[in-house]
Amino acid sequence: MSDENKNEQKIMVPLEDLDKVDATDSGTLDALSMELATIQQSAKKVAIIGSRNLPITHQQIIEILSYALVMQGNTVITSGGSSGTNAAAIRGAMKANPDKLKVILPQTIGQQPSDVQDQLIGVPNILEHPDRSMMTLADASRICNREIIDDCQQLICFLSHTSNTLHKAIQHAEDSHKVVTSFYLD
Repeated sequence: MSDENKNEQKIMVPLEDLDKVDATDSGTLDALSMELATIQQSAKKVAIIGSRNLPITHQQIIEILSYALVMQGNTVITSGGSSGTNAAAIRGAMKANPDKLKVILPQTIGQQPSDVQDQLIGVPNILEHPDRSMMTLADASRICNREIIDDCQQLICFLSHTSNTLHKAIQHAEDSHKVVTSFYLD
């Protein structure tokens, strides 16, 4: 042995600590296969939801992300919002291709603030829910997030660690075997 090889240290990696997929658990394998197929798919439905309270730099990043996703042939699904994540996702998708944007509102356009109504002008694919008009916005928004997630293959969520509603939305997406990407802002 040369002097170099004598001084090399060997690193032992304990293999028993690695996650293992049991081949007899077909549900796990099916879920992994579906997630892999979704990731590899060239065009998919990508939901973008998140906090309303974002600095302008974060909004610009979300807008660019939404633009890029649409330019790659994906459909972006989000909700209405005058500021924050949803507004940025709408701006980016509208710049790329309005036909690749789907906006699901928690209630009706008429119940949205005027700035949200203005932002939705020209969006060709808006789904309203007049049946939720008597609900609080918080309750209608929780249902809306689930609906958005049920309609997508992948969820991108921008949130803080204290965003209970968004954590529940992520949990719903994971339980539904969606591909989930979470960006924590704090």
